[in-house]
Amino acid sequence: MQVLKFGGSSVAHSDAIKRICSLLEKKPKGRYAIVVSALGNITDQLIQCGQLASERKNIYKNILEEIEIRHLNVIRELFPITYQSHLISWMKRNINDLESLCDGIFQVEELSKRSLDKIMSFGELSSSFLISEKLKQSGLDAICKDSRDLIITDAQFGCAQVDFITSNHHIIQFFREKTSEYIVLPGFIGSTLENETTTLGRGGSDYTAAILAAAISASLLEIWTDVSGMMTANPKIVNQAFPIKEISYEEAMELSHFGAKVIYPPTIQPAMKKHIPIQIKNTFSPIDPGTLIYINKNTNISQPVTGISGIQNMALLTLEGSGMVGIPGYSKRLFEALSREKINVIFITQSSSEHSITTGIHETDVIKAKAVIDSEFAQEIHQRRIDPLRIEKDLCIIAVVGDNMKNLHGTSGKMFASLGRNSINVRAIAQGSTEKNISAVIRKIDFKKALNTLHEAFFERPPKQINLFICGVGKVGSKLLEQLDQQQNYLLEKLKLQVRVIGFANSKKMYFNDHGINLNDWKKYLNQKGINMNIYSFMEKVWKFNLRNSLFVDNTASEEMAMTYDKFLKNGIGVITCNKIACSSDYNHYKKLKTLSRHFKAPFLFETNVGASLPVISTLNDLINSGDKINKIEAVLSGSLNFIFNHFIGEKSFLEVVKEAQLKGYTEPDPRIDLSGLDVMRKILILARECGSPLELSDIHQKSFLPETCFHSTSINDFYNELHKYKNYFFGIRNKAEKDQKRLRFIARYENGVASVGLESVKQIHPFFQLEGKDNMVLYNTYRYAEQPLIIKGAGAGAEVTASGVFSDIIKATK
Repeated sequence: MQVLKFGGSSVAHSDAIKRICSLLEKKPKGRYAIVVSALGNITDQLIQCGQLASERKNIYKNILEEIEIRHLNVIRELFPITYQSHLISWMKRNINDLESLCDGIFQVEELSKRSLDKIMSFGELSSSFLISEKLKQSGLDAICKDSRDLIITDAQFGCAQVDFITSNHHIIQFFREKTSEYIVLPGFIGSTLENETTTLGRGGSDYTAAILAAAISASLLEIWTDVSGMMTANPKIVNQAFPIKEISYEEAMELSHFGAKVIYPPTIQPAMKKHIPIQIKNTFSPIDPGTLIYINKNTNISQPVTGISGIQNMALLTLEGSGMVGIPGYSKRLFEALSREKINVIFITQSSSEHSITTGIHETDVIKAKAVIDSEFAQEIHQRRIDPLRIEKDLCIIAVVGDNMKNLHGTSGKMFASLGRNSINVRAIAQGSTEKNISAVIRKIDFKKALNTLHEAFFERPPKQINLFICGVGKVGSKLLEQLDQQQNYLLEKLKLQVRVIGFANSKKMYFNDHGINLNDWKKYLNQKGINMNIYSFMEKVWKFNLRNSLFVDNTASEEMAMTYDKFLKNGIGVITCNKIACSSDYNHYKKLKTLSRHFKAPFLFETNVGASLPVISTLNDLINSGDKINKIEAVLSGSLNFIFNHFIGEKSFLEVVKEAQLKGYTEPDPRIDLSGLDVMRKILILARECGSPLELSDIHQKSFLPETCFHSTSINDFYNELHKYKNYFFGIRNKAEKDQKRLRFIARYENGVASVGLESVKQIHPFFQLEGKDNMVLYNTYRYAEQPLIIKGAGAGAEVTASGVFSDIIKATK
């Protein structure tokens, strides 16, 4: 014999009954006990009736009328006219009983748990009766039996405890006497020995089915619900969650204890004692295999974790004090005090020194817990042997569950490493003695992020999801978005990376979409749906999303933006930037950013600060990390200045070449930064700092080639006027170099802790002489490269190459 349980449905009452009866008609011939919970979401209406009646609000009568109309419509839709009469009479009698009960509550102005149990039983009784009648009307051998005649409980209304000895006797005797193929019973309800209606608490209908299955030693217990089995995680939070095909009783109990609501722990226990398999199936998709819960699942040794679950709205209670050390009885008194107030303990951990005990409870129980524990230990608190109870709120608990965790090393390391990489702080840890679960308490705001992080770590094969927040969509930023769009398929197929842009901004507007932005239409989204840009509002949005594997990308030249990097790093969000200001600012700030990056395991990459997409910084770091010693650095680090001096030929004036460089996007938005040498000073400063030198920008020696008055210009136009005024001066510098058969190069040097920049004339034998266009060149003279320097050469300016350098850093950060 099999036991089948059908759960409440969000579809129309009549549609739910049709669906259930259709499934039953397709079952192979045999005997079935069918347990039904309230259909059509009627339970909430019934509870509302009782509450309104207790508040002396006559509105409850309107709800009763609505319930009556709904049931009349169900009967008229499902049954022929000749079959309706006795059904309507039965239904009206029950509605009248329900109304009489609510009238009594209305008069006394009190809704007791006993009365509420009686009210709520109507949903299960009506649903099971109508299903049995529909089966009979379809020609099947079906009867309906009131579960209150079989399941006997104590008088703890609202969550009654089952008397298994008496209940089993009644159930066995009934099923021996009745030979019908389909026996339909209401779930969730029982009765006391005095015939008072009781309910079995949360998941009571599933529990009813398990009680019946265990009593009659059923071959299978099927739980039909609205999901395709137990999932690896909550699918409403983790999009990539998938059904678990097979799971052991113990794993299912652990997952359900920690919040998996598909099945509740009490349901599993009776079936587990009799080794009855439990099959969870989807009423809306019956062909799905669902989840099979039984004692000997097919184990996959390489997969230690079966599922991930969690409970939100938790609080931690910590009892501690030196007076607890070595003194027995504190734990007993603590848990007895909580038990007296019927406070459920979800989580327990104790320090090895016995100095403190920490327990996790629901936040709703905090006030009761505080009062009862402080009262229990009032004397010890007064004598200062222990401290008053400490409470921490806004927490949640996450748990990874699996039978195989004890057989494989490194599960806990993998769990906490993945949480740590995403800056999810663990407040407390506990592991079951059977090593089937590891649970951790974290901040409530990190719940979604933690579940997704752990699911990615234990279940998901590539692709890995990367979430980008980009500031600056001008020349460099727009090229970066274009490159990201072009490479999406390549990244997915070759590197197994799903790179999503979640938010971006320019100086005026910002736009976000937590599902990822379609980069084909990014300008439309920003212009039409963007909101006013403010860097602090931008950051608040990023914190609120709280997505795993997040990166902040700065394509601006903004000092305000550069000064926010520390806040991103502290939140575990990596920073990718082509903005030189942060790394060339105060040395202590630079060191702070590097330290934060290491401490919070958040990448801080700025390769494009020096040579656009050239591997200048990464090569330098590789040399130093491998034990080489840097003797000297010589470099042409300004693609814009190199372009200017390479094109300052013939009759072209210096001003004309500068404007050409700006038009092509080779200079900074303000070309004075390039021509003053400030841009190159920042670059050589960054290289010096990467070598370990604590230099400041003011320590760099600068030999300027611009006339003094150029530095006093108040605008770019004023600056251009000054360049025009000194037209002959610039021709003179160029002509002198040409006469000596040399070429002008703006060179940066670092040697023996000293850095300098300036315009120089180089001979034909020098590597810099042949530099063309906007190319950069860096010469590393090291202990290993003493005879011939290591040379890095290539385009050092331009939006496209800079964007590609930023793109490259994004890829590095994912590793």
